[in-house]
Amino acid sequence: MPSALPGGEKAHGPFWSEPGTLLEHVPVAVFGIDDGDLVCYWGPGARDLFGYDSTEVLSGPGAVLFADGARSGSDSCTRLTERGRTLGYWRGRLPARHRDATVFECGFRAFSVTGTGGRSVVMVLASRSGELDRVKTNLAFLDALFETCPIGLVMLDPDLRYVHLNQALADMDGLPIEAHLGRHMDEFMIMSDGGEYLRMLRAVALGGAPVVGTLVGLRPRGHPDRDQVRSVSFFPLSQAVGSRPGVGGLMVDVTDREQAILEATASRRRLALLDGASTRIGTTLDVNITAQELVDASMPDFCDGAVVEVVEWMDEDEVFDPARLLVTRRIASGTILPPPATELVSGVETVRYPPGSVIHDMLRTGRAISAVVNEEFLARTVLIESRARLFAESGLACVLVAPLIARGTVQGIAMFGRSGDRPAFTRDDVSLAGELASRAAICLDNARLYSRVQDIALTLQRALLPSALATSPYVDVAHRYVPGSRITEVGGDWYDVINLPDGRVVLVVGDVMGHGVSAAAAMGRLRITTKALARHDSEPAELLAELDACAQEAGIELATCLHIVYDPKTGRARIASAGHPPPLVLRPDGTVETIDEVLGVPLGVGGFPFRTTEIELPANATLALYTDGLIEARGRDIDAGLEALRIELAGKSVALEEMADRILANLLPSPPTDDTVLILARVHRAP
Repeated sequence: MPSALPGGEKAHGPFWSEPGTLLEHVPVAVFGIDDGDLVCYWGPGARDLFGYDSTEVLSGPGAVLFADGARSGSDSCTRLTERGRTLGYWRGRLPARHRDATVFECGFRAFSVTGTGGRSVVMVLASRSGELDRVKTNLAFLDALFETCPIGLVMLDPDLRYVHLNQALADMDGLPIEAHLGRHMDEFMIMSDGGEYLRMLRAVALGGAPVVGTLVGLRPRGHPDRDQVRSVSFFPLSQAVGSRPGVGGLMVDVTDREQAILEATASRRRLALLDGASTRIGTTLDVNITAQELVDASMPDFCDGAVVEVVEWMDEDEVFDPARLLVTRRIASGTILPPPATELVSGVETVRYPPGSVIHDMLRTGRAISAVVNEEFLARTVLIESRARLFAESGLACVLVAPLIARGTVQGIAMFGRSGDRPAFTRDDVSLAGELASRAAICLDNARLYSRVQDIALTLQRALLPSALATSPYVDVAHRYVPGSRITEVGGDWYDVINLPDGRVVLVVGDVMGHGVSAAAAMGRLRITTKALARHDSEPAELLAELDACAQEAGIELATCLHIVYDPKTGRARIASAGHPPPLVLRPDGTVETIDEVLGVPLGVGGFPFRTTEIELPANATLALYTDGLIEARGRDIDAGLEALRIELAGKSVALEEMADRILANLLPSPPTDDTVLILARVHRAP
């Protein structure tokens, strides 16, 4: 606090008061009295308390400040300075006198200060007793309030970090006071309101209207097994004089009174989990991906670890026998727990459950059940001792097993686990797991059926494609067939090489529009018909006309076909096309030519003639026949794909097999989005 000098100048004395301290709320006068009981320091607060300017009191008797002061002195002043010197520190109350002669009760603090040269000064701090009593009463009340109030009290900074809270609120949160300080409020509670609670607090922190008696449902992280309903009131602190900005709040646990809100909160959480699972499970028709989506959707809100296993039935009609060993195949797993939990859920593919296991209990009833992980559970359910030990050390304290049943058939099981840090599964959790498993089972069964149809179509298509192509001394052939990925249905791409009796060679490639078993069956019809027609030595255009009529009779609405007959004696090739991408010719000099004069309408359309084009091929020229899967791709124009094929065909590779591999590697996306056929035929002349 600055000390005033006789000339009115101000200088820093032994005390300095910063704004915002308690001195702003309780006016404090600071002055000094020397050995002769004369005033030697006079702070600005002293003028406010006693009414004297520094020029009026400095170097004057201190007696004028006391009610019993007179020219001869003051017993009160003498007693105060004497005790300040002899005791080192003294406090007490004495009647004081204002400059206007009014007397008031004043509290004094006196202590001795020795300066340079051994000079002793008694420094005095004085405040009106009424002001001191008011602040002391308020502080005592606040201390008692934070110590004994059964209502939760909290002070938050503008960023909603804890500044102060009482034990009642710490007990509600289930964590000590010290764990709260300096941390954000949302670290201590799990909400299911989409952030509405925090938005309300931020609005109050920004000076918004106070919130009174609002009911909120939450789950404290210190009590993860206990949902609570609290009545909360918050108000901004920034309006208090000299106080820190932020939010003050009161919280009352009204869980028992508001059980309905608690149940609604739990229901919203379950619905949110189910809703999220509905959007996350079944995004593809891949069994393994669908199973993993169920695992990922359940963590971490519902459990700490999960696995999905499919039952290895001997056949589809097999009836579950509780007296027999159950074999499953684990197709998805995940955990948020540290090792060895990771190894437990992912370190095995085939699992065997002995009769009497929890899995058998679940399959016998057809309903989800929960179990505590203890010695009895491990002895009943885990056959391998090392796996049982791993289970016991994983940190999982309870499991919930739900059957994956779709269309009346048990497809597999879903197993969820929780660690000892979380509450055991409740009846509502068992119901929720059953609902999750039921929804996932339908998606898994759809994926399983789709995979089966895919396998049937792929098997049919491969059976109908040529197992070995005809060979000729005048045509070297490299051929490739690449099926689409598992997420793409099998297409109707086909090809063949046919030798004619006079040494001529037929090259044919086609594509039935559509996918699946029907496309594969149509492809087989066209390939066999083409082979039969080609042996009758028909002109390419006439052959396509016959093939078109057969396609219409068979109900094949749209298919493409490219038919080439090469005569090694003349070096000429006769070509006809039914809407198929044009063939390319790589000449010995490295130039690539597109034979686009043969385009016609696709098979199955009818009513349009086909025509034959004849070209001459030099010795060692290479023909490239392909289906649209090679040049068409999402995000790439077909002309750009054709140009890319021309560039690849003109590359440095000489060997046909090497060239075919390079073209597919550089042009096909990964995974392939459609079936693809590529035939490279290098022609030679007959002597």
